[in-house]
Amino acid sequence: MALKAVHVSDVPNLDQVPENASLALYSTRFSKGVDVGRSSFRIPKFLVIGHRGNGMNMLQSSDWRMKAVKENSILSFNTASKFAVDFIEFDVQVTKDDCPVIFHDNFILSEENGTVFEKRVTELSLSEFLCYGPQREPGKVGKSLVRKTKDGKILGWNVETDDSHCTLQEAFQKVNPSVGFNIELKFDDCVVYEQEHLIHVLQVILQVVFDQAKDRPVMFSSFQPDAALLVKKLQTTYPVFFLTNGGTEIYHDVRRNSLEEAIKLCTEGGLQGIVSEVKGIFRNPGAVTKIKESKLSLLTYGKLNNVPEAVYLQHLMGVEGVIVDLVQEITEAVAKMIKPTNEGKGERLLEGMEQIEVETKPQFSQRELSFLLKLIPELIQL
Repeated sequence: MALKAVHVSDVPNLDQVPENASLALYSTRFSKGVDVGRSSFRIPKFLVIGHRGNGMNMLQSSDWRMKAVKENSILSFNTASKFAVDFIEFDVQVTKDDCPVIFHDNFILSEENGTVFEKRVTELSLSEFLCYGPQREPGKVGKSLVRKTKDGKILGWNVETDDSHCTLQEAFQKVNPSVGFNIELKFDDCVVYEQEHLIHVLQVILQVVFDQAKDRPVMFSSFQPDAALLVKKLQTTYPVFFLTNGGTEIYHDVRRNSLEEAIKLCTEGGLQGIVSEVKGIFRNPGAVTKIKESKLSLLTYGKLNNVPEAVYLQHLMGVEGVIVDLVQEITEAVAKMIKPTNEGKGERLLEGMEQIEVETKPQFSQRELSFLLKLIPELIQL
């Protein structure tokens, strides 16, 4: 089904959210030195963010690290927190009985006697959702979990260290409080959502965040343009980032198809920043300057972020943080390659070799860096 664009301007009485659900009166804050405010928002250091915790599960991969710990689980989140990670990123959906749960895929799959059963996560109750996979109660056996690859192959969801499913509330209660949460508001690309439904789902999630977050740093992100705009209107406490493929994939909704459209959406909607697929940045490095001139922050995600040299190059370009799967390796590499000076503590890290101390890293002159930025788009095939 084609994705239909539903514009926030069409939402009736959006600024008059029902009193019992309005969260806009909470004071503006973003812990650990990040100020929220369209004109003043700044990320004080180069961020490393753990993808789905300690990294996503790629069951078809020969790399054991991609199958070490169950993604989007309390265990994965706390495993990542043992390293110098600033945030963990995870996906939140809301069950049919209004409980925010953490799970990436739109559908959850189980196999019984050779038959695969598929159910939409948002059409399950909380108790039904928790019945899949490892169970917390001793002796209780949950439904088997399998996963479908992009090419349609069904694989057992087998990891070295498994864990049970969890709710958003449990994550706040059980994960190391020093680690920030990058909460991706997860919606299905193939579903046209009613405006009232989006508002309801976001209010349910926001209620848990405000009840549980305390001093934990939190940011929101979403590929769904209207969800990103709505969550910004529904609260003024936490920064909101728009997720984009940066033109690496094409969608019916034009707002998702380029970094230029992402900039437009963020500036018009008052969002704080963009999270782009890293290939989108490397193919269009000039967009980084436009993003910074628009006073937006920029983070990236993607497989290239598991390569230390690619992360370092992004730092030189002005990218302010990366979402990674290999948390231990990249946090260690960043600690060696990118060290902020004592001056200007709390300010945005500046571009250029003179503002950072580095160790065991490539050395680029400005001329060489300019050459690399021109060459990279040619190396990364469209």
